[in-house]
Amino acid sequence: MLKHDIQLPYGAVYFRKSNPPQADWERDYKVAGEDGLNIFRHWFMWSAIEVAPGVYDWAEYDRQLDLAAQNGIKTIIAELIHAVPDWAVRKYKHALQVNADGSKLGSYMGVSAATGGFSNNGGGAGALTLSCPEVKEAAGRFLTALATRYKDHPAIYGYDVWNECNYSADVDYSDYAKAAFRKWLEKKYGDLKMLALAWHRYSYAEWDDVEPPVHMAPYPECIDWLKFKRDNFYDQMQWRIDTIRAVDPKNVIAAHGISGAIPIMASNGCDDWLAASKVEVYGFTWVQARKGSEAWKNWYGVDINRAAARGKPFWHAERQGGPLWLQPQVIGRDKEDGRVVDPEDIRLWSMTSLAGGARGILNLRWRPLLDGPLFGAFGSYAMDGSRTPRSDMASAMAKWANEPAQAALWEAKPVRGEIGILVVPEAQEFEYLLSYDRKEKPYPEAMWGAYRAFLENGVQPDWVHIDDIDAYDLLYFPYPIMFTAEQAARLTAWIERGGTLISEACPGYFGDRGHVGTVQPNMGLDRVFGALEDEVEFMPDIGDRIHFKLDGAAVDGGGLLQSYRLAGGTARGNFDDGRLAVVEHRFGKGRTLLIGTNPSVAYYRTEGRANGAFFAALFRWSGKERHVTLSNATLFARIHKGEKGSFLWLVNPTRTAQTTEVELAVGTLGFGKAVWPVGAAHGGGRVEVPARDVLILPLG
Repeated sequence: MLKHDIQLPYGAVYFRKSNPPQADWERDYKVAGEDGLNIFRHWFMWSAIEVAPGVYDWAEYDRQLDLAAQNGIKTIIAELIHAVPDWAVRKYKHALQVNADGSKLGSYMGVSAATGGFSNNGGGAGALTLSCPEVKEAAGRFLTALATRYKDHPAIYGYDVWNECNYSADVDYSDYAKAAFRKWLEKKYGDLKMLALAWHRYSYAEWDDVEPPVHMAPYPECIDWLKFKRDNFYDQMQWRIDTIRAVDPKNVIAAHGISGAIPIMASNGCDDWLAASKVEVYGFTWVQARKGSEAWKNWYGVDINRAAARGKPFWHAERQGGPLWLQPQVIGRDKEDGRVVDPEDIRLWSMTSLAGGARGILNLRWRPLLDGPLFGAFGSYAMDGSRTPRSDMASAMAKWANEPAQAALWEAKPVRGEIGILVVPEAQEFEYLLSYDRKEKPYPEAMWGAYRAFLENGVQPDWVHIDDIDAYDLLYFPYPIMFTAEQAARLTAWIERGGTLISEACPGYFGDRGHVGTVQPNMGLDRVFGALEDEVEFMPDIGDRIHFKLDGAAVDGGGLLQSYRLAGGTARGNFDDGRLAVVEHRFGKGRTLLIGTNPSVAYYRTEGRANGAFFAALFRWSGKERHVTLSNATLFARIHKGEKGSFLWLVNPTRTAQTTEVELAVGTLGFGKAVWPVGAAHGGGRVEVPARDVLILPLG
């Protein structure tokens, strides 16, 4: 059940046994309350609480909630059944999860908590498989005891289930998971004969003959294995929710991922859309020290989460507030690239997420761990819990965000983007299998390249799941090499009703179960695009040699090459060797533009130096109008609309103040005080946005 007693949740992750020191708790909570923080999240680790079978040590966790209540702070209980008690690892050693190479998972120290009971896997019960009824029963008893103890505490806000919603790509090959896989297959195919036909394995005599594939390759059995793993682990997520809900029907159920749908939805189960569908509040971990601090990456992290939330509230559930030392993700990078954090970084990163629609911010540490490899990491407060310039910035933002004057700001939501970047999970699954043993990974380059190209052209590109296309009238489809006949029919109907689709090379080249169509474009899409394949080249390793022209303007290709013969469409451009590269067509009430390579890959690989003008030309071709047109391309704009007011957010990720002219498609800029920065005003003419900051102006 959603709660409205906090205007904008702004807080941090605080307690991860055994940090911070117990002697500091009372002081820390007092400081947090004084500084305007209103919510904490703690890891309630199974391994740290159920110290022996049926014996629970709640004392330190009780103290967290009691201190929260005393200081006006709400608590998110993060259940952590993937931190497994050592006694459970011994007792259920027959239920250890198994890697593809046959090795069993073990119990190790947790890097993010410096506490035992963890494994290199976020799915199931860590080292143990929840496909084992005994393990599921034991973990369920813990979840039931947890919810029973805290459901009526005055400090509780809700529960965070399945931390960061992902699993290892190499699990689970235990006998329990294999049995569950066979049941899944029986439900899908009905009998062994149908399975044999689908998998091209014709000598199954019994269901026990069926084994999950160990080596990943583009075969139907591997497609099914990926889909089973997703279904199985997300069914376990639903079981966690149901177990808690059986005890506590009233408090919020939340979850957060890592905005990892691109590119590890297939391999590691980062299906943000599926995860968000199960909870009331979704969220994301996004840490610049691990991802990079480029502006487009910060926008990606929030934008894909907003898309996955499908209108539900979502939070930046783990936002960096301090440095990260010695970890492999930072080695060799510049000091300012997320390795250290300035107060202005906290402001910029938080405000970018809020501009993207997030309606909650939690620092991923209130103060740093004092133990383990992540010593000193991420906290905006100092190692001893004292205030810092970073914590002062977070405090100022928390207090501002929860002033009554900002109620209308948070009620408003980002408008729909002018264009959608089409996400088809099956395309990612198949490319993951097709490229499994290859160094070249064109899929993420194409997806991120297309997104970045439109974003940096002053357009708001939304990530659009194939199930959500009816809400949009313009879509761009990067690297569309595989989807199903049902999805092809859905796209065809969408275009026929008036949608505009810009597609890169080889749309639906592989159809159901990865089968290549003998007529390309596949699955009847030749009539939709008004073209037939002439030649195709799957040589992404030398894709940078591909070049073509659109209306006489030079464009760099990448990834794949597919040339065409006209079948009702209109030629718009040729490869440098003369083959037809671009075909425009009208189909029903809609339009298509088919591009016989992946210019998005070139944009990504050149950091935007190639093809910027091309993507601008595509947007002009669409006939759409930008929501906001700025004269300064270093700035980013977002429009938020609500019943109580509408607002323009201008985000400046640079280290110098920037000025711009602003042209709105709808509405006018209001004069007078800005919503942020406090004390700023707009008196007409050019607008100035401070360095690493945002300017929020009301719209008339």
